[in-house]
Amino acid sequence: MLNLKTESGESLSVVSLGEHNLNSGPDFFNSQLLIGNQLWAGNVEIHVKSSDWFLHNHENDKAYDNVILHVVWEHDTEVFRKDNTVIPILQLKSYISESVFNKYKQLFNSKDRWINCENDFASIDGFLLNNWLERLYFERLEEKSNLIEQLLETSKNDWEAVLFKMLSKTFGLKVNGDAFLSLAQSLDFSVVRKTQSTQKTLEALLFGQTGLLNDDIQNSYFLNLKKDYQFLKQKFNLENAQVLQLQFFRLRPNNFPTIRLSQLSNLYHKHQNLFSKLIESKSLNEFYELFKVETSEFWENHYTFQKESKKSKKVLSKSFIDLLLINTIIPVKFSYAIHQGKSINDDILELIAKIKSEKNSIIDSFNNLKPISKSALQSQSLIQLKNHYCDKNKCLQCVVGNTLLGK
Repeated sequence: MLNLKTESGESLSVVSLGEHNLNSGPDFFNSQLLIGNQLWAGNVEIHVKSSDWFLHNHENDKAYDNVILHVVWEHDTEVFRKDNTVIPILQLKSYISESVFNKYKQLFNSKDRWINCENDFASIDGFLLNNWLERLYFERLEEKSNLIEQLLETSKNDWEAVLFKMLSKTFGLKVNGDAFLSLAQSLDFSVVRKTQSTQKTLEALLFGQTGLLNDDIQNSYFLNLKKDYQFLKQKFNLENAQVLQLQFFRLRPNNFPTIRLSQLSNLYHKHQNLFSKLIESKSLNEFYELFKVETSEFWENHYTFQKESKKSKKVLSKSFIDLLLINTIIPVKFSYAIHQGKSINDDILELIAKIKSEKNSIIDSFNNLKPISKSALQSQSLIQLKNHYCDKNKCLQCVVGNTLLGK
């Protein structure tokens, strides 16, 4: 116990931290503190020096009228409420050693570094780091569940429809992900169910909704798709679809939206109850088998409707299936288990640990500091660490930062 005391000598204990405020106003709302024998409820403000209160003009701001504690590193002047009573002060330098403070300054005064702790990251114990990365992975999963929850609400709790929307987004990759999601959202999933028995009909539906059939192209495949889509458009009242424009620029041909849409059509033609099959599947090989799909015959020697190319089977690669597992399948399984009141965390950890690590600039940079990312479990966690902790200077909320400060 620190046996905290205010600068006036009264005992201080925290009953409730309250809510951390990331916007304008006091740093913590609705805190509860026991100061002396009095229980206080109100806000808490934090500064380096007491005099910063006046530097920031808080004395003229009504938002600070309900501050019950001023937490500072150094107390250099009294701060008063409007009724001239002194706001209690907690001076942190009385409780934190100078060596810890110097480490803190050293950690944060690193403007030219990729991350604050890059000089010391390699020294962190592997067991400690791996436990932290596991926690970060589930934190990332929970964030991905937010989109799933939104889609579940708009899809009237139809998990098959949610899966279709999530898969569509991932099939579109980073460049066309939002466009593919807008495509999936432009349709009631019942239309997909009614057309998936014939791959050509499902292709006509998806290509038509994206606007890819609006051109005047004279080949039989294109014309047949266009004719089928006109029929579907009238039958299912598909007027005025709000679908974002697809992009081909800077994409490898195998990632062209035409190829991915054909593969997505083949997947849903091949599996009538895909959601149930995904929930039942557990091993990596089961998922690889389930997603062993290819394009329709026309796309074996085309990447666009107009230009013919060398013939080749365009099947989903294992690396692409890994991407589907990371960004869609595992998050959907995780969210569904929560809705069922079940915990499948161990199964998820076992599965994600068998998927190869992603390769990108963030992972490469972490591996240069300490070769740690050996699976998608670590790569996903490191992305979470960089984006949500390192980039936001949340070292005090990070196990790595706390360990370095405590050494």
